[in-house]
Amino acid sequence: MSHPTGEPGAASDPPDRDTPAAPPSSAQPAGRAGAGGRAGEQAGPTAAEVASQYAARSGVRRHDSGQIDVLSSIGGVQGLAESIVPGLVFTVVFTVTRDLTVSLVAALALSAVFTVLRLVARKPLTQAIAGLVGVAFCAFVAQRTGNATDFFLPGFFINGAYIVAMAISVSIRWPFAGLLFGFIRNEGIDWRKDPVRVRAYAVATWIIVSVLALRLAVQVPLYLADNVTALGSSRVAMGLPLYALGLWLAWLVSRPRTLPASNADDPA
Repeated sequence: MSHPTGEPGAASDPPDRDTPAAPPSSAQPAGRAGAGGRAGEQAGPTAAEVASQYAARSGVRRHDSGQIDVLSSIGGVQGLAESIVPGLVFTVVFTVTRDLTVSLVAALALSAVFTVLRLVARKPLTQAIAGLVGVAFCAFVAQRTGNATDFFLPGFFINGAYIVAMAISVSIRWPFAGLLFGFIRNEGIDWRKDPVRVRAYAVATWIIVSVLALRLAVQVPLYLADNVTALGSSRVAMGLPLYALGLWLAWLVSRPRTLPASNADDPA
């Protein structure tokens, strides 16, 4: 999953972590014919299977205590650095030198270093490569326009796209937070049968949307004012750290009042 940090390419590691299992009753057995299909044909993925795969790829995890593991969920210390450092370096270098090319090269070089470090450590490259591609695209936009603030412009569109997608998910009763947390809590997609749980996950989704909207409310005026230093600083402060806070709050407000009977001993 690409975390909605506003930084293109900021994503958590692919599912090399524990993958939450979907409830057996939710998945359709392989080889069972779907509606109108012939016996023996491979059925397409069910909604539960798609949601389970999404939850696994999101990278969100929880502690044994039942609380969300926020640091792991945003990619760990290295993932946090990969998201923050290139933009921070760009801002600092440009503030000091006022040289757009040097600043862009510095940001790209840092992203390349993170990719090499993951390669040497034999860690999944998805996050680092996505970050490198994202920084390269931002650099391309800024270089083409000659405006340093345009380095941050793609992030606005990413934030906006996430806001629209999450709002739609609530309107069709598949709130983003439910897809993100449901399998981690061993609820599968059974939470959709309970209006109380659907509302809880809708509220949790709006919390995450509020984080993204707050970024735009603060950063767009700085972009229009052509204030690179303030925009870069706010992007660092309101990137993954703010998203992590929103994720934690979303987890708390969507916590089940009572645990499913089959998981009564499993903290939510």
